[in-house]
Order: sequence, then structure tokens, then C-alpha cells
Amino acid sequence: MRSLKRSNEHFKKAKTKLPLGVSSNFRYWGDDKTIYVKRGKGGRIWDVDDNEYIDYRLGYGPIILGYADPRVDEAARRGMDVGGVFALSTELEYTVAERICKMVPSAEKVRLSNSGTEAVMAALRVARAHTGKDGHIMLEGGYHGVFNEVMWYSEVEEWDPKDGAPEVLPYGDGVPGVTKRLFHNAPLNDANAIEDLLKKHHASIGAFLIEPIMGNCCGITARRQYMRDVRELCDRFDVLLIIDEVKTGFRVARGGAQELFDVRADLCTFAKAMGNGYPIAAVAGSNEAMSWIGSDVVHGGTFTGHSVSLAAADKTLQVIDETDVLQTIENCGLQLQEGLGQILKERDIPHSFTGHPALMGLFFSDEPPFDYRGWVDSDYAFYDALAPELHEQGILVEPDSREPWFLCEAHAEGCLEETLDKFTKAVDITMSKLEATPSLAGTA
Repeated sequence: MRSLKRSNEHFKKAKTKLPLGVSSNFRYWGDDKTIYVKRGKGGRIWDVDDNEYIDYRLGYGPIILGYADPRVDEAARRGMDVGGVFALSTELEYTVAERICKMVPSAEKVRLSNSGTEAVMAALRVARAHTGKDGHIMLEGGYHGVFNEVMWYSEVEEWDPKDGAPEVLPYGDGVPGVTKRLFHNAPLNDANAIEDLLKKHHASIGAFLIEPIMGNCCGITARRQYMRDVRELCDRFDVLLIIDEVKTGFRVARGGAQELFDVRADLCTFAKAMGNGYPIAAVAGSNEAMSWIGSDVVHGGTFTGHSVSLAAADKTLQVIDETDVLQTIENCGLQLQEGLGQILKERDIPHSFTGHPALMGLFFSDEPPFDYRGWVDSDYAFYDALAPELHEQGILVEPDSREPWFLCEAHAEGCLEETLDKFTKAVDITMSKLEATPSLAGTA
């Protein structure tokens, strides 16, 4: 049994100065379960109690090569020598932007930001300016950061279709109610629902925000025909298609999800894997759309284009663009899926995978869902019981079953066999506990 003695002690101290004892709500796992990291290397992290974990969270996806990758960290140190932040531009901004434009066909111009949230905020602002329409569409289960306009969702978990459309609610207190009128929600993979929405509200909707692989909903994936359909609908109704590649960008393909689905965005956003963990993001798009930035649309930030993050991104993107690292990660993910699947099959546990091998969802059902409503009907209770047992064994996954597993290049170096061995133990322990306590078993 692992000990969290030092993490628990630090939590008691941290919560006196930090709400929930952390700097992000999503890092709080409970008063006695929240862990504090000591260091990371490759595909592993160590907490302050010196527990070692093979990490399949990877900070929700930024780590694409591995923690403390020497190639990227050496470049970042050169960035330190530049001097930090000047609120002026450096030549490296162009170098990074040029690389993005080379890798992503829809990216004809680029503006750098500091986080995925900032990039999506900028993309929405550009879309409103370009179309003259303030509303936007999001998909059920989609996630686009933590700012007011996107902090609304359809409550499908307690929803009964007989009651009509799901209720639209804010993500917590403090979200201005006035922003609700800008928000429209629809299920993934239902182009008819999008067409109906646009026929009714096209005069007020200027943007359609979409993650083709849902990074906060188990990697549930759009169908290729659906992406073609929404591209046509956006063109028909004068709506800018914003493809949010904050998690998929430079992870699932050099050109991101747009390459996989053979679809071109009007605007797209990147962050996460772009700098292998260093804080950097970008909004990119067509010359026509991006031309609004400047004299018409304000975009900026003191720390935008920081020399350290730029240097890290330059090296990370070079490695992704010029080596076979993404193929290595995909192969590792496929091997992991095969091994996990065999373990579950031997125990007659229904299961399926969705997403991409570098960003994958694990479901305890025979078929993966094709929208968020399908997740509600899957046996996520088994996942919720399994996750803590994986932590005990030294496999770090997000406790919330809606979060995908992320893989990095370093996972290919000695992690697979150990993961499968520990996964086997965790599954067997979970099954024994559920059998001993029938009230915990079954579909949620």
C-alpha cells in the first residue's frame, strides 16, 4: 500500500493559503488523495512521498516527448540566455509560426498566446468580428477552456429525453447569466442537429467550436462524414469553423486532427504538446480570418512570445516534424490497447477504445459511444472504481473516466510490460472489491 503521508501533510498546509490546496480545481482529488509532485522524467513522475508512477495523464496532454526531455530543455536554456520577456518581438516568433504554417495547411497566419484558453478566446473574438455575429455552437461534452462564454453545458447525465431538450447550466458560480444567450449546444456526430440549429439561429451564430477528438470526454471521435457535413454547413450559413486542437494539435498527426479528418478550419487553436510542457499556445487560420487581428481585433499579452517557451516550442515542433516520433507514440499506444484488451477479454469484461492511440479513451462497453450521451450509458462506475487501484499500483490516470489516457515518446522505453502487469493486478483487485460489495457494482 503506497503512503501519501507527506502529500496529506502538505495539503493541510497548502489549503491555508490556496483554495483546495492547489492552483487548479482539477488537481484536487480529495483531502487525503491529492498528490504533490516532486519530479518527472520520461514517462514517469514521483510524488513527494517518493511513490513512482507511470503517468498516462501527462498534464492533460502537454508532454509529447517525455518529462525533462534533454533536447527541449537544452533549447529552453538557450531561451533563458535571450533574457526572458520584453513585451517586444524576437525573430524566433516568426520561426515558430513558419513551422506551424508548414505543418498545418489551414494555418496561413499565426498569433502566439500563453494558454489554450487564451487562444480560444482570441479565435472566438476573430470569428465575431469576421461574421458580425456573437453566438457560437459547442458540442455536448466539449471543453474549450475556462472563460465565461464557453462555461455552459447541457445537463445530459440526469436528463430524460421525454422531458425535452437537456437543461443548459453554467459550470459553477460566477458565470454571467447574460453569456448564456451566446451559447448553443448539440450532440456530436449529428449533422442534422447542427443544420436545424443554424436554420433557426444562423443570423446570430458566428462560430462553431469543435474538438474532432474530444479531449475532455474520453476521446470520443467525430466521424469523417460528420466533419465534411459541418464544414459545408458552416460555409452555407456564414459561420467560421474553429477546430480546437489544444489537445490534438501536434499529437495525433503533424497536422493535427485536421490532417486525420482531411478537413480545413477557418481558425484553429493549439497549446499542450506544442512545447512539451512549456507554456505556449497559438491561434491560427486563413489569411482572410486572421487579417482581422490588428486594426480591428485586439490581441496581445505581456508574456506572449516568451523566449523560453518559444525556444522549447521551436525544438519540440522540429522533433515532431522531422522525426518519426509520432509513429513511435502511435505504435506504443496500439500495443498498449492490445495488451489492455487481452487482460479485459480474459476476464469477460466488456470494453472498447476510442480516440487515437496517443489520446485514447477506455470504455467498459462492447461499443464505444459516438457522443457524450453515450458515455452516460457506459459502465463508468467500473472505471471510477479501477482508477484508485491503478494509482495504488503506480499507474497514474485521471480519476474521472471522461479523461483520456495520453502517451508520449518516452512510454516506449520500458513502460509497456510494467503497465500491463500492474493493470492486471488493479483489475483483479477491483473485481474482488465489487464482488464483495454488490452495491458498488453495476452501471452508474
